Amino acid sequence: MCGIVGYAGRQQSVPILLAGLRKLEYRGYDSAGVAVLTEDGKLKLAKKAGKIGNLDAEVKRHPLGSSVCGVGHTRWATHGAPTDDNAHPHLDCKGDLALVHNGIVENHAELRKSLTAKGHKFRSQTDTEVLVHLIEEGLKHRSWPEAVRWALSKVEGTYSIVCLNRKEPGMVIGARSGGGALVAGLGKDENFLASDVPALLAHTQTVLYLEDNEMAVLTKDGVKVTGVVDGKVRVKKPLRIQWSPEQAEKGGYPHFMLKEIMEQPRAILDTLLGRLDPGTGKVHLAADETLTGAQAKKVKRILLLACGTSYYAALVGKFLLEEHLRIPVEVDYADEFRYRKPVVGPGDLAIVISQSGETVDTLVALREAKARGARVGALCNVVGSSVTRESGFCLITRAGPEIGVASTKAFTTQLVAFWLFTLDWAAKRGSLPQARLRTLGKDLAKLPALATQTLKACRNLKPLAKKYASHYNFLYLGRGLNYPIALEGALKLKEISYIHAEGYPGGEMKHGPIALIDSRLPVVVIALKSTQVYEKMLNNMEEARARKGRIIALVEKGDQVAAKKAESVMEIPKSPEGLTPILAVLPLQRLAYEIAVKLGREIDQPRNLAKSVTVE
Repeated sequence: MCGIVGYAGRQQSVPILLAGLRKLEYRGYDSAGVAVLTEDGKLKLAKKAGKIGNLDAEVKRHPLGSSVCGVGHTRWATHGAPTDDNAHPHLDCKGDLALVHNGIVENHAELRKSLTAKGHKFRSQTDTEVLVHLIEEGLKHRSWPEAVRWALSKVEGTYSIVCLNRKEPGMVIGARSGGGALVAGLGKDENFLASDVPALLAHTQTVLYLEDNEMAVLTKDGVKVTGVVDGKVRVKKPLRIQWSPEQAEKGGYPHFMLKEIMEQPRAILDTLLGRLDPGTGKVHLAADETLTGAQAKKVKRILLLACGTSYYAALVGKFLLEEHLRIPVEVDYADEFRYRKPVVGPGDLAIVISQSGETVDTLVALREAKARGARVGALCNVVGSSVTRESGFCLITRAGPEIGVASTKAFTTQLVAFWLFTLDWAAKRGSLPQARLRTLGKDLAKLPALATQTLKACRNLKPLAKKYASHYNFLYLGRGLNYPIALEGALKLKEISYIHAEGYPGGEMKHGPIALIDSRLPVVVIALKSTQVYEKMLNNMEEARARKGRIIALVEKGDQVAAKKAESVMEIPKSPEGLTPILAVLPLQRLAYEIAVKLGREIDQPRNLAKSVTVE
């Protein structure tokens, strides 16, 4: 959940650390801090509760001095409230060591008790602080890297750490084991560590991803990677990140979320480029992006494993895959998958879906499926992330960096990726006629233009936001392919406006939720004429109208029948049924955004949330 930055080089470290933390504030923003080794041999610290701005002000009031080596952290609180004392970095008793951490030390209480008995003094309520005291204890008889390895051997749980040692100037050590990504950025006479790529892009696009149980020792001259357990040197191939620094900036928009909503036609096009021939409708996926023909024919069942917004993408994927491949598809919350002792084995294909590729529950589900004999693939937005490295194949979505905590373009590109999988595997299995495959492929090629039209049609939803922002509850209804879109629309409203909202399949309305409908309840109904459930959704609208529900209808352009049954209307262009989920979610994203703006919410950094969930 937290953001980490480390630097060893030739430039002043404090501006680099603070700038890196601003790029990572979407990962956590309860508190922030930096620690640096000054050129006169001192370890200096600044940390404050609240957002990065508070830390900026503190550093201006009390400058840390000249330094070319340091670490920084922005926190999403787990153990201990977001206070100055609980903010990272944490120091050892002597003030020689500073450490930042992402993850959870599950045996922290036991370790704290043991260390306290040995004379260590704790200043915070965090689980993290035990790590720096463990390293201090290890240094009594070991070198610094050996002390870090020894300390981590005592830890139960997950971690990505970066630490400094006053007695080892110019050096930074980082290590990870299931606590989220840790990426080394390679520069000229300077090197970096970070928990996500945006913190590095202003300095380098050449990176090394640390695997679980790997440790990196940084100096200005290079990065040495070893095993945490065995200490053996690991030879790693650098990766080139294709995102530009400009992609991670707001580009004149008031919020990252709005920028990312408006970038969706481009992101969809990028995800299709080189993979779909618009003239023939044929899909061409690389060998490492998909199954071979022989593998595709052997699949008996597909399991889709994901959390949050990615889970709703998986629900849409289930409709597409089952309809066109005629294979049974199950969708599981990744965070529940292993706890139900799933029946999984050879013949099953498990696909994990993750924007970041570092969601801990999704990684655990991936490993569980693999351990039980399933073939494993992935959909992911981040090249080189843990999910991509541990999967047998991976289709990378090309959404680019998504900074807003509430996912938008990552979701729509996941739906596009499911279409690419569907068409590729249907061709390999022979489950669809060639003429049908061509038609579906050509329809998919029109999607970027249709998305552009949709965003133009819903660019002025401020009047709707003003009309409905004062309500405390919303109900979203959809059926078939668009039931998951009702769930996703409700989630977006919850995440950024803090209004309670529930998504429901339209057919289930009479089995409970209809009791909630009265003149105070806005009901958002996805009623699209090109879908096979259109008449059913009209019936749902009549049922809500009869109980004085305030209907907001999402309809196809020109559909007066559905529009006349609603108090307010949003439109998308007429499109093939299979593409409607991708288009329908765009107005729902924009509506949630405009309501949140009207209410004065923190759009990009909603309370209690973080972009990448790296703790269970």
